[in-house]
Amino acid sequence: MKTIDDYILATSPGGRQRLQSLRAQIKEAAPEAKEEIKWSMPTFVLHGNLVHFAAHKNHIGFYPGPSCIEIFKTELTEFNYSKGAVQFPHDREIPFDLVRRMVQCRVQQNLSKQLLKRSKKKQ
Repeated sequence: MKTIDDYILATSPGGRQRLQSLRAQIKEAAPEAKEEIKWSMPTFVLHGNLVHFAAHKNHIGFYPGPSCIEIFKTELTEFNYSKGAVQFPHDREIPFDLVRRMVQCRVQQNLSKQLLKRSKKKQ
């Protein structure tokens, strides 16, 4: 698969709308991010990997990375989550407000890293 559109079209019809909705929320939270396929998953990139998502049999996996999982873990208690991923079961609504805030967190983290790199280069 070369694009996120290809990825979404290859999923089950029932999952397509959920993936499109998740994609739209990520785009809204990070409009400057570019879309790519990395590790066979839809990925948003802004000064490095921002977030990934993927369709699975029983859930949608959302991968904001370990730092965001740690920051938002008290809000993730009703979902299965691990060090860098959270599972949104197909039989439950995706918490889009939480997704947007996690994406915005990742944007700030990546921008901060980019600024730090730039300042080190100037020294």
